Amino acid sequence: MSSAFSLAVKPCVAWSNGKLLSRKSTRRAARAEVIVAPKKRTSTHNVPELSKQGIPHTDLHVREIVKRQSTDKSAMFDVCQKPHFHPMFLEEAYERCRNICAEYAKTFYLGTLLMTEERQKAIWAIYVWCRRTDELVDGPNAAYMSSAVLDRWEERLHDIFNGRPYDMLDAALTDTIYKFPLDIRPFRDMIEGMRMDTKKFRYANFQELYLYCYHVAGTVGLMSVPVMGIAPESPVSAQSIYNSALCLGIGNQLTNILRDVGEDSLRGRVYLPQDELAQFGLCDRDIFSRKVSDGWREFMKQQITRARFYFNQAEEGASQLDKASRWPVWSSLLLYRKILDAIVENDYDNLTKRAYVGRTKKLLMLPLAYSRAQSATHLGLSGTRFLGF
Repeated sequence: MSSAFSLAVKPCVAWSNGKLLSRKSTRRAARAEVIVAPKKRTSTHNVPELSKQGIPHTDLHVREIVKRQSTDKSAMFDVCQKPHFHPMFLEEAYERCRNICAEYAKTFYLGTLLMTEERQKAIWAIYVWCRRTDELVDGPNAAYMSSAVLDRWEERLHDIFNGRPYDMLDAALTDTIYKFPLDIRPFRDMIEGMRMDTKKFRYANFQELYLYCYHVAGTVGLMSVPVMGIAPESPVSAQSIYNSALCLGIGNQLTNILRDVGEDSLRGRVYLPQDELAQFGLCDRDIFSRKVSDGWREFMKQQITRARFYFNQAEEGASQLDKASRWPVWSSLLLYRKILDAIVENDYDNLTKRAYVGRTKKLLMLPLAYSRAQSATHLGLSGTRFLGF
């Protein structure tokens, strides 16, 4: 919503972005105990190359999700089960989703305008659900957050999938579910990511961090592919395209984390692998001191390289999406890469500065994203790399 959509949730994106839906890393005021690593400085020449791989997709049940979301929708539900909403009610529900997306994910929203009307509405509905989920733990009422709140939200999700929406925004998602082969698993996994964010304050290694990124952002990509659609002429397996969507969500979330290191540190949050910090002679104390050292710059170069690795892996899938869905995907991809560029331009100071892409650069990016989306039609996996959402 990525996110993210990008959708990144708040980016909600998705392929997202999200922000649909890449989700902005959550922040709460509770400060965790500072973990102190040995202060021994390691020469950058002796630092091993950081692992770029995360959790195997088989462990995340991605294959099962792809299989279920590739099933003919008519075979999944009895016609009698489909809820019937008054057309004017649904029109207002989707209009509210559109307004929320337009307000909080402006660049991604512009990209959705080239999609078919049915796909536009579906993406907006998914974005809104992801954003609402994110705000349970990162919104104005986050102070009242509890496990019971998330349990009730998950029960409400099951009601949505069973045709019993609680409110108008839920109804938009219920209608979307009956139009597209969406599986409940990615939605449930995102809620689990919110649970992680209420009790986990440090990440021992990248495998732990990857699992978090999957839950809060990679899931957005899995939600979005059935709506975006796969090009009929695509020679690539659906599994490969879903893998690309998942990689984009991971890349978006890693970018969110790197952009927000300083802001998160003010709340006692460190979304960075502790073992890799130690490899560069760093620890939480260096982050809380907000001092940009040579060791920090070298560490950040490695982290940015990893994020770009996931974007490169994700690119392969964008040219295989339905042509009308590629523009928002490209918009998300180019925007998030620009954020990484901004961190570099700030001399890797993400402790006292927040990297951002200005409005002018965003607007100039849209024609480029559109051009690349249109030129991707006949490119396969051996062609120029692309990706999205």
